[in-house]
Amino acid sequence: MSIRLEVWGEYACFSRPELKTERVSYDVITPAAARGLIEAIYWHPGIKWNIDRIVVCSPIRFTNIRRNEVKATVSARAARTVMEHGTGKLFLSASENIQQRAALVLRDVHYVIEAHFDMTANAASGDNPGKFQDIVKRRIRKGQFYHQPYFGCREFPAHFRLCESQLSASNELQGERDLGLMLLDMDYSDPNNIQPMFFRAVLHDGVLEVPRTDGEGVFR
Repeated sequence: MSIRLEVWGEYACFSRPELKTERVSYDVITPAAARGLIEAIYWHPGIKWNIDRIVVCSPIRFTNIRRNEVKATVSARAARTVMEHGTGKLFLSASENIQQRAALVLRDVHYVIEAHFDMTANAASGDNPGKFQDIVKRRIRKGQFYHQPYFGCREFPAHFRLCESQLSASNELQGERDLGLMLLDMDYSDPNNIQPMFFRAVLHDGVLEVPRTDGEGVFR
């Protein structure tokens, strides 16, 4: 069962993992981010979402912004010490740990995400694909979600609606455009060794075809 979801927003940042200090976004939304956006609308243990393709409906535009970020995290060791001794701090002072960082982000993004779901072993005996598809489409039409869908960072909210017409890619993206290696998703098959999966992302006339995680052309 498949759906076509139209999403758009003012800003987006799908951070490249190879650039650590300053955030630099991929040129388009990653399949992992697209899956997370759909799961914000509807997630169920009985189904697994797979992204099939992404249509880039607006030109790719970047802009520079500066944001306040917290530079530290509460370590597991510190939390364990507090639990064992009953004293200590389990919080971060934003005023002491805040710092400004530059980010190269996308602006005025607009995509159509085509996705389908597979049933999993966690589905109940009364579950079926038709039931889940009806639920998903109903939630999209009503604008319902479990948490606000966003484009890479929570301060970049995503607007969405069911795509029931044929939207075309931006005219600026005609031809072939190599985007390099892009994060496909994370491999959770071994909880003790979670691995990222990458693929060679190529836009063909503004359309990004996404391989299956168990298909050819996927690097771990």
